[in-house]
Amino acid sequence: MPEYNSIPVLNLIYEMGMAEADQLQEVADEADRTGKDPIHTTVDLGILDKDSILQLIADSLSTEFVDLDFSAPTEEAIKAVDPNTAQMFSAIPIEIYDDTLRVAFADPMDPSKVDEFGFTVGKDIQVVVADPDKVVDNIQKFYAEDTGSGYSDIIDEMGDAYAHNDEAEDVAEVISIEDPEATDVTRLVNAYLIQAVKDRASDIHFEPFEEDFQIRYRIDGALVQLKAPPYQLSSQIASRIKVMADLKVDEKRKPQDGRIPLNLGEKQVELRVSTLPTQFGESIVLRVLDRTAQKLDMNALGMPEDVHKGVDLIINQPNGIFIVTGPTGSGKTTTLYSCLQRINDPGAKLLTAEEPVEYDLEGIMQVPVKSGTNMTFLAALRAFLRQDPDIIMVGEMRDLDTAQISIQASLTGHLVMTTVHANDSAGTVTRLVDMGVEPFLVSSTLRGVISQRLVRTICKKCLTSFEPTKAQLDNLGVAMSDIEGKSFHFGNGCATCNDTGYRGRKGIYELLNVSEEIGKLINERAPTLVMRDKAIEEGMRGLRQDGIKAILNAETTIEEVLKYT
Repeated sequence: MPEYNSIPVLNLIYEMGMAEADQLQEVADEADRTGKDPIHTTVDLGILDKDSILQLIADSLSTEFVDLDFSAPTEEAIKAVDPNTAQMFSAIPIEIYDDTLRVAFADPMDPSKVDEFGFTVGKDIQVVVADPDKVVDNIQKFYAEDTGSGYSDIIDEMGDAYAHNDEAEDVAEVISIEDPEATDVTRLVNAYLIQAVKDRASDIHFEPFEEDFQIRYRIDGALVQLKAPPYQLSSQIASRIKVMADLKVDEKRKPQDGRIPLNLGEKQVELRVSTLPTQFGESIVLRVLDRTAQKLDMNALGMPEDVHKGVDLIINQPNGIFIVTGPTGSGKTTTLYSCLQRINDPGAKLLTAEEPVEYDLEGIMQVPVKSGTNMTFLAALRAFLRQDPDIIMVGEMRDLDTAQISIQASLTGHLVMTTVHANDSAGTVTRLVDMGVEPFLVSSTLRGVISQRLVRTICKKCLTSFEPTKAQLDNLGVAMSDIEGKSFHFGNGCATCNDTGYRGRKGIYELLNVSEEIGKLINERAPTLVMRDKAIEEGMRGLRQDGIKAILNAETTIEEVLKYT
């Protein structure tokens, strides 16, 4: 949890004697939990009113407090800042005089952001203080319909510069590739990042090849290729991203990890940055973590009611092991986080070991695990047992040692939640035995396994019904007589879904409860198929069946279910 004195505005309030330390720490904790900014949180908790806080900030910066209802931005000022820059920095230009731009920032107490904004727009900046809500409203008002200066426009501008260069290979004559803060590249990277957040991308890939530079977003699980700048700029773009993530710009031979916090109006976004040296330069992948979009709530996961109740029953048991399984990108971590939030209570101590820690959870001690260091999952688990926990979450059970100490923890009165990479829930049990765990230990500690996939959902704006062919039904394993009077749908493609026919994703699930009969099969080392058949006989609905239910509910398509089950 952040300390209040590490947050400039809260530290300022304390230094001026306007609130007590314990009150401000409550603000810091609440802001961290909700993702809301400290000013709004301070007001919400009734500690100070907004105008008093804003006037205090203005006095500390030796500037003025401006009411944007009466000091509207001038046309000249608006034109001096492109839309992406205004959104990226949450700043609204108000007026220009003597080549100095007066600007109101949603967060005026970040000097590095002010300096970078001035560099990007190429002007001297005078900071004024305004209501953050009105700053955001004015950005939307004056820039909402302005689509200029998007990444495509900036690339076109760069293309003009290249076209006038006699030696296109000599990029230094156009833009210095050794300068990671070249203005055009800064604008370009900002534009890509803003577009990614707008398009709900989960990942952004910057990939250099021998004579090509590829940029792709992953939206709803599918990669979409974007218009890329000249390939010679790959090194400079990589350097710019590394500067933003506070990584070593001159280190190009080793992988690096970092993060970039973004405050895009009401959106609190964090980008997890991973660099990888390749044959033709550094490949960079940014994971987009949008706190406002991700609801860590079991009720928001879309589980069928019977699965939801089954999971709820398992995670409220005092001991045992609960496993979430599925391929990379299937939402396992989100499910575990949602389960943790469900049982997070002041009366229980929760510890997690994660690689990496993706979301900060209030009241839970979270330990980051790093490969190549002494802090492994195994080391974390051993330390956890000396910390008097009630519930333990292990990011991944990947080897025998981790599995054995997890079982030891469950046998000594702890609930252990973890993930395992396997094809389905029954296969997870087999995977544990294959690791070397004794079957009787698995059957006595394992409470349940949930297997899941994420399938794209049909865009509601272009939802279209159709009659499936016999071949499609055969592939699904459904007889024509089973679907009489029921409709199948697909997305026809529209502007809302970028002509893909899909918008958003949902989970499909299967939950295997380790009953007495399943326990006997585990002890007998029964094959996966035998165990699966017994679970279905006892009421388990498989991934394919849950997918078919989603198809008949007009939530997804035949193609998606066949692809993932």
